[in-house]
Amino acid sequence: MRIRFAAAALLIALPATAAQAMDVATFLAKVDALQKKGMLALLSSDYRDVKTESEAAIREIAAEGRAAKAARKPPLACPPGGKAQTDSNEVIAYFRAMPPDRRARTQVKDALLALLVRKYPCRR
Repeated sequence: MRIRFAAAALLIALPATAAQAMDVATFLAKVDALQKKGMLALLSSDYRDVKTESEAAIREIAAEGRAAKAARKPPLACPPGGKAQTDSNEVIAYFRAMPPDRRARTQVKDALLALLVRKYPCRR
């Protein structure tokens, strides 16, 4: 089963807690376990963990973007129309392309932000 990121989720604006921070290696291990479970993955606590972490990362990135805009700093990423769109396959492929030693040191939010900055660079 493939876990989908909803493009609309990028607009969620609630603050996230640092207690939810998960590294990319842990995230990918949970995703792998979920993919092996197929449809039963929806009943797994790992599904909730992956979904919660994804949503928290998106909220944090959105909050950082709003803070940069309020401080009149350059935007973090510049998606067309102001709405970034990505899917779980793209995100997971990007995470898997990271060197394994870096995965353990990188939080999901930071890796997702790096993907968005790479995908939607700002032209100055």
